[in-house]
Amino acid sequence: MKEVKKRLRLIAWIFYDFANSSYSAVIASVVFPVYFVRHLAPSVETGDVWWGRAVALSMLLVALTSPFMGGIADLAGGKKRFLRIYTLSAILCIGGLVFSRPLGAVGGLLLFCLANFFVEGAFVFYNAFLPLIAERSHFGRVSGWGFAIGYVGSAISLYVSLQFLRLKGYEAVWLFVGVFFLLFSIPALILLPEPEGTMGIREAALHGWKRTVKRLREAFQKRDFKLFLLSYFFFRDAINTVILFSSIFAANTLGFREESLVRLYLLIQISAMGGSFLMSWPADLWGPKRVLLLCLLVWTGVCLWAYSVTPAGFWWLAIVGGVVLGSTQASSRALFSRFVPVGMEAEYFGLYGFVGKTSSVLGPILFSTTVAVTGSERIAALSMGALFLLGLLLLLPLRPPE
Repeated sequence: MKEVKKRLRLIAWIFYDFANSSYSAVIASVVFPVYFVRHLAPSVETGDVWWGRAVALSMLLVALTSPFMGGIADLAGGKKRFLRIYTLSAILCIGGLVFSRPLGAVGGLLLFCLANFFVEGAFVFYNAFLPLIAERSHFGRVSGWGFAIGYVGSAISLYVSLQFLRLKGYEAVWLFVGVFFLLFSIPALILLPEPEGTMGIREAALHGWKRTVKRLREAFQKRDFKLFLLSYFFFRDAINTVILFSSIFAANTLGFREESLVRLYLLIQISAMGGSFLMSWPADLWGPKRVLLLCLLVWTGVCLWAYSVTPAGFWWLAIVGGVVLGSTQASSRALFSRFVPVGMEAEYFGLYGFVGKTSSVLGPILFSTTVAVTGSERIAALSMGALFLLGLLLLLPLRPPE
């Protein structure tokens, strides 16, 4: 009976990735960004600026609160309670997008900001369950299963959303995403364990912040670790911005319609999966630093290519970007793991996540401001190339631990 419960908890945890992938694919990446810019914002240029600022604001709030929430997740009781609160709050905000047209640009954007904050914030508690539902020796494969089924959830959500767009319109899409998220997150919200905490919520939150500051200080006293975190900050920022603005770029600059955007994103998903597997062997053979340098060089080239890309060429650019996306994720995590002391995995990967979240602020502001000043999303794409190049240059002198 105990083994059955353990397996059910494992499946429930994995299916939470499946559930929230509907939000990541449809709301954050493909359909809602284009809908906002085309149908809610006063103009395309204004929509770009507002969208960039909204993403930056929501991610800044997540970054500032995640150390406190991480402390609560690790040390206080109520992991599952907070996961429920964040998840259900996100689903309510997603459902509220049904009223985004009468609410207008500001109201719709506010709902998106809140949804993004709660979805990203929920991951702090979700990730903290991994040591409770899997053996340490199985962390990699269980995490990989969640990652893989998340891609499946994205593909299914995008396909169903496309059918709703054809038949019912945007409001049906937002409602579908909310129902999908709720339905497949229920097993996790019910079956995951609720361990007792070792301290109160306030004490745990303060401890979480102090722990993050301490790890940052330690990191910046180590030359190579500091170089990695700085490099990661800039190239992760560029990647997040490319993901958030790629559908807007394809729609506004290249004239892609919603159906083509969904197909394009599905192609990127498949390419990213292939890239994760494709570069796993070279990362072990050549070392993750060399693979990551190659990825950042390709990313810089992709941004240069975007400056003059045609609609037909963008399909090929998407394939290259997808492959290098999966490769970058895999190689950067592998390189970071070399700096992690034995027995301190949770704290160091918490720092890794904190840097990743704080890095989601600069890029959207830079992209949207460039569009506002120049009126060109192609020039804004070049600004992302500058961030990739900066990340590459910071990584060059790094000497990773053996």
